Amino acid sequence: MPTWDPDIYNRYQSYRDRPALDLLLQLPPGLEPEEIWDLGCGTGEHAALLARRHPEARVHGLDSSPDMLAKARARTEAVDWVLGDVAGFAPDAAPDLIFTSSTLHWLPDHERLFPALAGKLARGGVFACQIPAAHETRHHEVLRRVAMSGPWAGRLATAGVIAPTASFAEYYEWLAPVCGEIDIWATTYLHVLQGDNPVVEWMRGTALRPYLDALGEGADRDGFMAAFSQAIAEAFPAGEDGLTLFPFPRLFMIARR
Repeated sequence: MPTWDPDIYNRYQSYRDRPALDLLLQLPPGLEPEEIWDLGCGTGEHAALLARRHPEARVHGLDSSPDMLAKARARTEAVDWVLGDVAGFAPDAAPDLIFTSSTLHWLPDHERLFPALAGKLARGGVFACQIPAAHETRHHEVLRRVAMSGPWAGRLATAGVIAPTASFAEYYEWLAPVCGEIDIWATTYLHVLQGDNPVVEWMRGTALRPYLDALGEGADRDGFMAAFSQAIAEAFPAGEDGLTLFPFPRLFMIARR
């Protein structure tokens, strides 16, 4: 997993929050969970919201980044903040709700991972997931092309950790042996960004992290960022009003065991 800078990640917080809030709105009515996990909780906004929404529940937030969890632990809500990897998720008690937003696309082998997570639910529990359909987007295509087209290519050959997004049917087939109720949908958000080359700034908080980690400091990193910034500016030019339109597709699913 890449390293994370919470301040950079939260630069576009309102845009990043909306898919998670949209997912929360689709949770089954009447769900009264006692055991809740937010996997990949980051700085804790959504785990804290779940704690406020379900004050009688035990809420846990899991993340692999100590820096993200340091921000989360400054919150006042009663959340159990846990440092760990989603791949090794092994709760002591079966969750009634597993919530995860913008996390699982970083992990491989969804055919195994998704039913394994849903299989940890208590009977009647809900798996609620949102992932960016990022691999197929134009900005990720630009990122992969630039990464493989310069003197830095050798160092970045294994940096692209986001796999192609599986189809609706595949996710349904993977979850169906575990869950009796499955709802899957997609939404493309049109983000209207301000500033100079804002798509690069957006990606500094997410997709660029593994590439920058691989390069460290030095000439290759500087050259890569210069080439990438130019390519993104050409792919996402600002309009006459100075604003940049940035479409971003996301995949949602809610499955009940």
